[in-house]
Amino acid sequence: MINDVIISVTPEVALDEIYSYAGGLGILEGDKFYAAASRNLKYYVLTILYKKGYVDYSFDENDNPIPMPQSQPFPLESILKPEAEFQITIKSKNVFVRPWIYERGISKVVFFESMCPEFFRGFCDRLYIENSYEEKIYKYIFLAKSVAYYIKNVIGIERVKNIDLQEAYTALVTLALPDFKNYRFTTHTPGPWGHPVYPSPILSEEFGYKSNDEFITLTKIGLENSVLSYTVSAKHEEITKKVFDEYKDKITHVTNGVNLNRWVSDHIKNLLNSKEIEKIEKEDIWEAHIKSKTELGFLLKNYKPDIKIYDKPVVIWLRRLTSYKRPYFITKFIEESSLSKEAIFVIGGKAHPNDKEGINYLKEFRKLSKKYSNVIHVHNYDALNAKTFISGSDIQTFTPFSGWEACGTSYMKSLANGVPVVGAKDGGALEVIKHGENGWLFGQDIRDLINFYTDPTAKEIDEKDFEEFSNYLENAIKIYGKEEYKQMELNALKTYKLVDINNVLNKLYLE
Repeated sequence: MINDVIISVTPEVALDEIYSYAGGLGILEGDKFYAAASRNLKYYVLTILYKKGYVDYSFDENDNPIPMPQSQPFPLESILKPEAEFQITIKSKNVFVRPWIYERGISKVVFFESMCPEFFRGFCDRLYIENSYEEKIYKYIFLAKSVAYYIKNVIGIERVKNIDLQEAYTALVTLALPDFKNYRFTTHTPGPWGHPVYPSPILSEEFGYKSNDEFITLTKIGLENSVLSYTVSAKHEEITKKVFDEYKDKITHVTNGVNLNRWVSDHIKNLLNSKEIEKIEKEDIWEAHIKSKTELGFLLKNYKPDIKIYDKPVVIWLRRLTSYKRPYFITKFIEESSLSKEAIFVIGGKAHPNDKEGINYLKEFRKLSKKYSNVIHVHNYDALNAKTFISGSDIQTFTPFSGWEACGTSYMKSLANGVPVVGAKDGGALEVIKHGENGWLFGQDIRDLINFYTDPTAKEIDEKDFEEFSNYLENAIKIYGKEEYKQMELNALKTYKLVDINNVLNKLYLE
């Protein structure tokens, strides 16, 4: 039998019809899945079914954010089809699992639902949100054992070419399915939260794992039991090799990409279909972009009915709300820059309910949207409305603290739509943003993992970085609509093939 099945195990995956993701990893895995399906690959994504999604927010009378479970946009039974239930054993109890299948051609996403016992069902209701450390531990033990059973008994281990493990939590699959030898482990996070630790006695009880240490870092299990480990940008590779020096010979990188069919607007696609990219001129991309901006204008009226965006540049800061992404750069610019009145600012994203600083930024974003007529807060940012925000905006901002962003892809989506980017020197931005050509690179390029929260130099770095960020964003606002800006749009569009997710698939599976 041909071993032509490719498996990706992930905590999250962003499909357009289901809330089963929290941020960048989910979006990336969704992009890979859609691209693999279009190429007729036997590509299986294995993950958990989170019936209550990630998180939504409402606001009380004092504008305090109130987190709540996500209601699925469509009945899951109308999107997924069930397969036969099976049993696994966790905590010496039988746990009943039902796989739900999403198909595109011969590619599949397999969602594992925890059916019973009832107490265990709640562990897997929501993504990255648990009531205790214990719940977090057993959630990913559930994923690992469900994956192992499904591969052995449904797919057939002899049919599998690769098992790619996305992020440290999935490293447990190597303990649940030790017979498979061609694991590849990908870390998507340089920061410490990307390298969780589990108690060794629990891993011993569930998998027979032996260790002399009381706790074990899951990333080390992934690195130890894989034949190869991927990082997701050249800089991320360099930093990861320093953090996990003993495994540096296993570590390489494949820089992330984006699914062009999913993220590029129809107006840009029509332009690319009508002309070879070398023959597209500045006015062509300008006219196509204005059509995308018109669609954004209609969407923004849902947030502020009187907003008018056509004579001003639209600047976006839209991503997961957490401190290292430095949302305070855009809020400080709005409050302090003399040019902030000359632009429209669309700001938003979701914070984890337990991230107090992220919640405070959520409150600050809402406050600014009420204070200024040219600021719009998007509290319900998701994969569907992101397509319009990204393609219709005029300036993208990418502001992580240097060394903490593994790759990032928001700027790739913008560039592919002909939108210039003001970006930090981090992740994959260093590989695709050409300073002064298709955007601007600001700040320091730090190649060591400085503790953003405790290192006293972080504040000094921040201050210098913000000054550069502010200068370049002001310049971007000043040149909007002029020939210099239109040339940058054209240069941005020419990165179209460079950021294509198919480059990632080629390197991972076809070379």
